[in-house]
Amino acid sequence: MASLQDIRRRIHSVKNTSKITKAMELVAGAKLRRAQVRIESLRPFADGMHELITETAGRTQALRNQPLLERRELTTTAILVMTGDRGLAGAFNASVLRRALDEAKLERAAGHQVVWYAAGRKGAGSLRFRGAELRQVWTGFTDRPVYQDAEQIANTLVEDYTEQVFDRLVMVFNHFDSPLVQTVNALEVLPIPLPERLTEMTPRDRAMMGELLFEPEAEEILTPLLTTALETEIFRALLESTASEHGARMTAMRNASDNAKDLIDRITLDMNRARQAEITQQLLEVVAGADALS
Repeated sequence: MASLQDIRRRIHSVKNTSKITKAMELVAGAKLRRAQVRIESLRPFADGMHELITETAGRTQALRNQPLLERRELTTTAILVMTGDRGLAGAFNASVLRRALDEAKLERAAGHQVVWYAAGRKGAGSLRFRGAELRQVWTGFTDRPVYQDAEQIANTLVEDYTEQVFDRLVMVFNHFDSPLVQTVNALEVLPIPLPERLTEMTPRDRAMMGELLFEPEAEEILTPLLTTALETEIFRALLESTASEHGARMTAMRNASDNAKDLIDRITLDMNRARQAEITQQLLEVVAGADALS
């Protein structure tokens, strides 16, 4: 059995750890509130952007001249993995990586090549550890991303897609449902998805929907609109991932604090037993000494 001094030292160490986890829980909670407001404010705009693109694409004949809408023969799939730059967030990073590796396994089973992109140090490091070759990595902003970060990612992806580095892009990230629940999503973002009714429509069908007048030309409107839609979708995923990370970290640190409290209670009980055994041993020695003198 450990000595009383060792047990007291262990209790002191666990208490210090509990203070750290409690502080991290409070910090994550404060960041979560800000991140939750940002993503809840962006969702209506992102949904409205998708409706605008659908309406514009449905009323124009310029779909064939848009590289971001081009459906090519699928030979290479790109996977963009969105994780955090830091750990200590429970299963937040691991769940995204697991889903991304499953997606890659399915693509390879279908005979497709896989190209990797990563946003976040944890995802990039884990993929490199598994021998994956990353074409591009973005780090340093996952704690509080801004729109310019999404623009930077989108510009690289658009350039690679236009140059036919890949034929399809899947974005894997954590969707923020609540501070306690995050759902891993695998979302196809390139080519930009449109409803099947639009992709299957003929020019005659579009003409029957009614004509809209565009100023400037529809093609000039649709080209920057598609790029903005991609940037918005990536920015939305970044904010979803950030809110999910703070929620997961807050929950993980709360669980760690609770476990530290339970551990302190168990160690304290062991200390009391050890102290009682020490007192009993001392009493027995006193009684034995008194018997020897009498």
